[in-house]
Amino acid sequence: MSRRDPPVAGVLFDCYGTLIDVLTDERDIETYRYLSRWLIYQGVRIMPKDLQELYAGRVRAAAGRTGGPHPEVRVEEVFSGICAEHAVWKIDSERLGVETARAFRAASLRRLGIIEKSRRLLDLFCTQKTGVVSNGQRVFSEREMRMLGLYDRLGFVIFSSDLGYQKPDPRIYAAALGRMGLSAPDVLFIGDNSENDVDAPRRLGMQALHVEEAWRRYGV
Repeated sequence: MSRRDPPVAGVLFDCYGTLIDVLTDERDIETYRYLSRWLIYQGVRIMPKDLQELYAGRVRAAAGRTGGPHPEVRVEEVFSGICAEHAVWKIDSERLGVETARAFRAASLRRLGIIEKSRRLLDLFCTQKTGVVSNGQRVFSEREMRMLGLYDRLGFVIFSSDLGYQKPDPRIYAAALGRMGLSAPDVLFIGDNSENDVDAPRRLGMQALHVEEAWRRYGV
């Protein structure tokens, strides 16, 4: 670290595009064909196109009920309702909603891996308090982080699905600062989205860097 860098007591990271390189395709009908076939063996019958349209519509409706400018939903709850309505035999819709959300993620996933330069940033900040603030779904995002060996390296992880609102809602950053027990000027936010990970944290008085700038500044 350079002597000109402000002191940092804690570092918050975005997840996808910052720590994890991911590519998904939730628009591809093949995603829903796979999921529709998988659901047959869970006791649920729904055609791929119907599943695609119903899922998108239910997500929009759930977000509308949540309210606010940056609402978030829990996809496992959306899938739970769909499964309950299209069950052929008696199912545990809550459990199946969770499993369907994970199967959906697997069906839509095209690429998943860790970003090595950001892993080195984690090494660099290992003595500071750390956390993740992500617009993500805990139902599958936590498992992806664990599989890549990231989850237990962070002091805590906040997913937008935990709270019902997404970045750049200021409440999500406030929740992270509360978990850290630090004031905003003592915390650095690093991420790949200019509005969510740089501009919004700075409006709250935090330090913030685009992840590529952080790589250059800290020489990783």
